[in-house]
Amino acid sequence: MVSSTLPDTRQTPRDRKDTLRKTLRYSQQEAVASATMTGTSDNFLNAFAIYLQASAMQLGWLTAIPQLFGALCQILSVWLGNHFTRKPLAVVMAAVQSLFVCGMALLAIIYGLGGVVESRVFWLIVLAIGYFSCLNVIQPHWRAWMGSLVPQSRRGAFFAARSRLTMAASLLVFIIGGSVLSLSANRGLTWLGFAMLFGIAAGGRMISSLLLGRMHDPEPDSAQNAMRLLDSWRHVRESLREPTFRNYSFFVACNQGAVALSAPFFAVYMLRDLQFTYLQYSINSIASIATQFVMLHFWGRFSDRFGNHLVMVISSCMIPVIPLLWLVSPERYYLLIVQVISGISWSGFTLSTANYLYDIRPHNTNFALYAAIQSGTSALLVFCGGLLGGYLGRHAPEIAFAISNFWTPGSDLFIVFVTSALLRTTVVAYFMPKLKEPKVRRRPRILEVIFRVARFNAISGVALDWVSVTRKSAKSEPVEQADVEPPQ
Repeated sequence: MVSSTLPDTRQTPRDRKDTLRKTLRYSQQEAVASATMTGTSDNFLNAFAIYLQASAMQLGWLTAIPQLFGALCQILSVWLGNHFTRKPLAVVMAAVQSLFVCGMALLAIIYGLGGVVESRVFWLIVLAIGYFSCLNVIQPHWRAWMGSLVPQSRRGAFFAARSRLTMAASLLVFIIGGSVLSLSANRGLTWLGFAMLFGIAAGGRMISSLLLGRMHDPEPDSAQNAMRLLDSWRHVRESLREPTFRNYSFFVACNQGAVALSAPFFAVYMLRDLQFTYLQYSINSIASIATQFVMLHFWGRFSDRFGNHLVMVISSCMIPVIPLLWLVSPERYYLLIVQVISGISWSGFTLSTANYLYDIRPHNTNFALYAAIQSGTSALLVFCGGLLGGYLGRHAPEIAFAISNFWTPGSDLFIVFVTSALLRTTVVAYFMPKLKEPKVRRRPRILEVIFRVARFNAISGVALDWVSVTRKSAKSEPVEQADVEPPQ
């Protein structure tokens, strides 16, 4: 492992500033390196599964199982934090994650050369489980590390710059990846294109691990601090008995479960049914991602003026319509407009539900663990939705034939899209009247909140870390962070 820039206790204030400056520079470089992984591995996982000729049921498993393991690993991460310091844990898990991505590249090569025919999708699911598990082990400790590292006076500028770097690098890699796959597919070497992409992703993550190793941790004994998270469990358990939080949790979780039912099949529809090139597929996905990122600022100002509940109502009512819009026309420019509408609705949903969670949580509760419990609930419903979606996708041709006297869908997958839309509508209709505008506690204004695009993919959309950059007084609550994943 690369030696870290640990400060000596005899360092002068100027030396400590130099150490901090170097560490922050390494962190910015690490953002670009890790973005090469998230811009490829996350976004082309479904496309790779389709290339491996995964069945509808297997696509459902690929959606469901890794997400469930990832959520369980957030709880495991808390336990590991009691026994290992966060920096070595983050560095090692990042390196292990790069090995799982290397495994995906190796799988592409072996399959392209005619090997591992029967068990190829099984091994992809295993690699995806390892990939998302490592990611979720790292996340809680990375947040705590960065929260203690970046000075309050610099948090705004630092995370804004880091967010821009991540977004730019991820989108650039996404476009390049689509171009590489299109060129390789035209030459009958699709396997080589996937191998190159996953190889680059693995290299980026390994560089990310090395850069993490160079960064300074101002609290090297942070393993002892992780015990405090366990103390918050009692507060979270008590909060689950409170109707407002319970209704919110099941609303978000059931909504994500309904989305997971159809999420992987949009890629199937574009690549298999519409015969999109990989570049066209990439551009279509980017339309939603970029719109979400741009619209966050608008929805933030809107929620500041009219409240988060109104934003949640508007965006929640838009979300069930999105799958139905895919039934109107297969024309790719029209589908770009659909993705823009999707981005508008999901950005509002993401921001409003994140703020709503902040408003309704009990005081003196660790927000990171509180959000992790919510993520675990959602992961369980995503697991169920993914399995149901796989089963429904498998039997979609039979269902389409059975109802052909009443409706002849343009694609068998429209059965999945309509089912997802009906479930989303049911969730909104049932839970929305139960969600009232909470008594708003003091929280950062939108201009005092920095969003970091952690990753994005066709299954879970944009994943955001948001960090408060307000100054805190001696009596104020600590700066808090949460990982928010709006589905597509």
